[in-house]
Amino acid sequence: MKAMNTSRLAMIAVVAAGSLGLAACNNKADDATEKQADAVEQSSDAAADAMRDQADMMTGAASEAVDEKADAVEAAGKAKSDALENKADEIKKQN
Repeated sequence: MKAMNTSRLAMIAVVAAGSLGLAACNNKADDATEKQADAVEQSSDAAADAMRDQADMMTGAASEAVDEKADAVEAAGKAKSDALENKADEIKKQN
């Protein structure tokens, strides 16, 4: 194994210190809220997609009604996700 020279050790120390500084910036509450926002949006999108698939098997007014309900589910999920993202932003500002 080769011996490390001083400049290489200094570079490693600088990189390690920078990594620790970035890790300290992450707030667990902020991260959890952002993950929750993503999960809400993915869940509502999946539910809306399933409803649209169901609507594709229907015709006429029933199909249109299910499509409209899918749009409402997707919009509600997006609104809740956006609210959670705003909450995450507020958590970041507090820290």
